[in-house]
Amino acid sequence: MASAITSWSEENFSCSICLDVFNSPVTTTCGHNFCRTCITKYWDEQVKYKCPVCNELFHTRPDLRVNTLLSEMVDRFGTSVRVKEQPGVELAEVPCDVCTGTQLMAVKSCLVCLISYCQTHLEPHQRVAGLKKHRLVEPMDRLGDRMCKIHTRLLELFCQNELVCVCQLCIETDHKSHPVVPLKEEYEVKTAKLGKIESEVQQMIQERQKNIQEIKDTVKRSKADADREIADGVHVQVLTALMRCIEKCQDDLNQMVKERLKSTVNQAVDLIKELEQEIKYLTNRSSEVKQLSQTKDHLHFLQTFRSLKDPPLTRDLTTVEVRPPSYVGSLRRSLDQLEETLNMEMKKLCGAAELKRVQQYEVDVTLDPDTAIPSLILSEDGKQVHHGDEEKELPDNPKRFTEYLFVLTRQSFSSGRF
Repeated sequence: MASAITSWSEENFSCSICLDVFNSPVTTTCGHNFCRTCITKYWDEQVKYKCPVCNELFHTRPDLRVNTLLSEMVDRFGTSVRVKEQPGVELAEVPCDVCTGTQLMAVKSCLVCLISYCQTHLEPHQRVAGLKKHRLVEPMDRLGDRMCKIHTRLLELFCQNELVCVCQLCIETDHKSHPVVPLKEEYEVKTAKLGKIESEVQQMIQERQKNIQEIKDTVKRSKADADREIADGVHVQVLTALMRCIEKCQDDLNQMVKERLKSTVNQAVDLIKELEQEIKYLTNRSSEVKQLSQTKDHLHFLQTFRSLKDPPLTRDLTTVEVRPPSYVGSLRRSLDQLEETLNMEMKKLCGAAELKRVQQYEVDVTLDPDTAIPSLILSEDGKQVHHGDEEKELPDNPKRFTEYLFVLTRQSFSSGRF
């Protein structure tokens, strides 16, 4: 049994729906075998239940059961195939299906037997009358996959409607009105398309590789710029200058506050001294008045009262006020002044830093007079240009600009920064 199975091709154990080795094979009432999953899915998508091979129609959906005998044969076939596979056999070579042990290479494949034969095992087909009628072709691997599952004929044609390979009998039945071409012709068309797809894919790959390189170059330049920026210390100079401006602003604000406080304190001291002097005068007058009020001598009282000094002039107390200094708006004015100073410093420092940065890309170029619009005037050495009042009469030159105030240099650059 095992040897008989070994001589069979994979097609004998293949589902005609998925074209792969049976998986849980089931048998319909018409005698054809399918994978349980394949035939179930096939019937799920159909309105009527029929056999995919012979088209026999079933009135009700058949109750499928696993074909245990076929399952065992499939298991043994898979084992025998694994035993036959040899790593030394090249993909372009087809081993003889009849050889046991060391397999020789097939010289012919039989489309009737669906078996490939080496020279030794091919001998009966060259000698026996019945076998001589079989159709022999060049060796083919997976011969069962190359045969039509319905008509057991070689798949030699391609249906362009349904995009499937068909045999000669298929074009007389299911594909009768469909456009059909030889496999080789369709192969050449698809190969050409495949070549175009491959070319497009390669172009896309190159474009992305170019993008990757550009990104890497950008990162490299960025790192170089960062290192140079740190090494130059320009940002440190700018920040140091800004910190000096802030510190000066803070000192000026503190100085202003101190001066206002000092002015208030001095005003308060002067008022206190003035009021203390008035208190002294008023105290002396109070003593005189008190002493006079205690005199019982009428004559003395009246004579003294006349000579009593007039009260000294004193300040109107409603005008005596020391207001604490107000700092409202001081901070805002300081910040406005700081902002103005910072802007001036930023322009000065950043201008110097930017000039230093761009100077590293400086190159010596010479302006090309043949390209300058006639209203531009170039120096004799070609290093300077300015706009003139009138257009000069210049010979025609295909390189000369005629509409824009442009002039090119004799040197040119295709990449980098300058």
